[in-house]
Amino acid sequence: MNLCEKYGYTPDKEAIANNLEIIASGIDAIASEQLFKECFSIMDLTTLANEDTPASVKALVERVNSFAKDYPSWPLPASICVYPNFASIVAGTRDSKDLHVTTVAGCFPTSQSFLEVKLHEIELAVRGGADEIDIVLALNSFISGDYKTAGEEILASRKKIDEVAAALGRKVVLKVILETGLLVSPELIADASFLAMENGADFIKTSTGKVKVNATPLAAYVMCQCIEKYYKVSGRKVGFKAAGGISSAQDALCYYSIVSTILGKEWLNKELFRFGVSRLANQLLSAVEEKTVAYF
Repeated sequence: MNLCEKYGYTPDKEAIANNLEIIASGIDAIASEQLFKECFSIMDLTTLANEDTPASVKALVERVNSFAKDYPSWPLPASICVYPNFASIVAGTRDSKDLHVTTVAGCFPTSQSFLEVKLHEIELAVRGGADEIDIVLALNSFISGDYKTAGEEILASRKKIDEVAAALGRKVVLKVILETGLLVSPELIADASFLAMENGADFIKTSTGKVKVNATPLAAYVMCQCIEKYYKVSGRKVGFKAAGGISSAQDALCYYSIVSTILGKEWLNKELFRFGVSRLANQLLSAVEEKTVAYF
């Protein structure tokens, strides 16, 4: 039995396409200052550039620290997402622990290395102060049809995170990136979603932002349907993170509507819904302020 059969899920491509058309047609009607601010509050404000330096990462965190004073009616983003070697800089610079430290790890963005290397990087990231770890599904195993090995890597990452975090008296969130743009069908996206959730993912995430096709409404719709199916079977709520290419306020409202439509109000918070973004913050600010804002 494959994973879709196990959870009684078959992606209905025609129905999904029709529902996405309905969602797209209603985006303008739901746009509001309150909703733009809600979208801002669930952002993982991200910098994952080759040219990132300790100084540039610190400057970004200090910019977020200043944001609370410059825009007092706005919430903070949920987190700042960086490479694992910068975890301690974000942790040591942030003014509020409500602003989480998110790091990619496990040999992001390809996950092409030895499991021992991935686990050691995860351990160092948690010890450095990461509140949340984003790893990439091992596509070298998954695309080959070796779901067992791919799942075991996720589970090993989960165990390593929990072991190190417990020793530090903390809990750390695990997000698993499916890299949906490299999966050729909704069925494979669904299998990857169920596999990640079964092996301990707190969130499933669309993309790294490092491949040609990143987040798409179709992938998001399938992933959210899988989260719904998994919740009905297991009773465990898993979060959804859209990342890669989400650069406009309209993009944010589209993904917000998908989550709202399928999973409902219980998922519309930073504990269960995130955007991974580098450009969206300024777009949301500009939409509300009704002028071009380049704060970040």
